[in-house]
Amino acid sequence: MVHDGITEWLRSKVNAGYAQATVNRWQVIFNLMYKLGKTWGVPGTDRNPLEGVKLPACDNHIEHFLSPDETRRLLDACDKSCNKQLSSIVSLLILTGARKRELLDSTWDQFNIPRKTWRIPMTKSGKARHVPLSEAAIEVLQRVPRFEGVPYVVPNLDTMLPFVDIFYAWNNARIAAGLPTTRLHDLRHSAASNLANSGQSLYVIAKVLGHSQTRTTERYAHLSDQTLLSAVNSAADSIGIDWAAKRTAEV
Repeated sequence: MVHDGITEWLRSKVNAGYAQATVNRWQVIFNLMYKLGKTWGVPGTDRNPLEGVKLPACDNHIEHFLSPDETRRLLDACDKSCNKQLSSIVSLLILTGARKRELLDSTWDQFNIPRKTWRIPMTKSGKARHVPLSEAAIEVLQRVPRFEGVPYVVPNLDTMLPFVDIFYAWNNARIAAGLPTTRLHDLRHSAASNLANSGQSLYVIAKVLGHSQTRTTERYAHLSDQTLLSAVNSAADSIGIDWAAKRTAEV
């Protein structure tokens, strides 16, 4: 009964509101536990009820791309935050597309302002990568306060160490900006969206974000309706035909 109840228990967690991706991770862990238990001779693991059971499909890609107006409202709210570092943190996340921890743990020796680059020594992929710094990002960095003996770029001003978390300040700011469901990771999505809407290719966006495959980048590269309209209009104009006149002649 214990064996047979695992798959039912996993299904019940989805019905209880847990994300399918989370439940899938539990299934992978349970499956591995049974495999190791059988290898080690642990009683009760001779039969693996999850062997051959496929992981249910899931789509947890809930993304929000900030519009220019939303970005301005958010930054205005961050400027008024009791966390004096929040405005710089949010600005740099939007301008670089970096992940939260990459920025919170960053140190000044990773930044080469003259060369306009930021070398992140350890990323999610386990490799170092270089992030190009726009003029806007450099302007933000230049106004970030520096403290003698403190290597961190945006430290907690109370401890002078990296923030463990900034959720409280972030939550207040996003609510004040009228964006209560926007996540910090959506700033990375928005950075990719801004690159796409400025006409950059998926290859370029992937390089900026540190993706090894453009397939990963496609979910970030949201294109606005106006960008798509401009693209099809440009394609039509390149043909060199007066379509309205052609229609009149046919009639």
